[in-house]
Amino acid sequence: MSRETRILMGMPVTIDIVGAHSAGLVNDVFAYFAAVDAQFSVFKPESEISALNRGRLSLSDVSAPMQEVLAIADRTKRETRGYFDIRRPDGSLDPSGVVKGWAIRNAADLIRAAGVRNFYVDAGGDIQTGGVNAAGEPWTVGVRNPFNHHEIVKAIWPQGRGVATSGSYVRGQHIYDPFRPDQRLEDVVSLTVVGGDVLEADRFATAAFAMGRAGVHFIEGRPDLEGYAIDAAGVAVKTSGFDRYATS
Repeated sequence: MSRETRILMGMPVTIDIVGAHSAGLVNDVFAYFAAVDAQFSVFKPESEISALNRGRLSLSDVSAPMQEVLAIADRTKRETRGYFDIRRPDGSLDPSGVVKGWAIRNAADLIRAAGVRNFYVDAGGDIQTGGVNAAGEPWTVGVRNPFNHHEIVKAIWPQGRGVATSGSYVRGQHIYDPFRPDQRLEDVVSLTVVGGDVLEADRFATAAFAMGRAGVHFIEGRPDLEGYAIDAAGVAVKTSGFDRYATS
């Protein structure tokens, strides 16, 4: 078994691979995350997204991965009635709401392509699993108490699906309502989404969090998503099918 955590893309990234595998696989996966960061970070002046935002690169000349990410962002904006929008109030593009889930999903695909069935990939709390853990048991993902980071308030069996959490309790107010960008999102402090894969969970968790209290109801209306929201008073609301993944 190989389990290792490194800081990449400004967050802890954990790779856990069960069983025999090529010696370089874990390094290859971390190298992939580093390459994604170099290409998509809005904080790196030499990244492709920075070149696009600064006018050094036109949309017609961006790379295939950038085209894919921008297309996913555009589709998500339509599917969420504009609540997911990578265009900042200043007009620049920040695709981080797509890139994290997209990168985790692709990293999981790299691991599967190497013949590995049992694995866990976690980047900043967004998770994709496959198979079982080293004890031969289903992987378990904990939902943290947003008011006490050391406490787990809900445990989830992803069953090969993706899990993503959006909230303000770790990184502060980094998500905003695109229709009211100057208004703080304070009604909901945490929203966890279980989706078909981590990309689906991640992109819709971001949009639903921006919707405030209406977000969990939006998730309820999506056929392949389940959600668990905690509001500012500590009251939890879950979608009707969420308990099929909950262990506690």
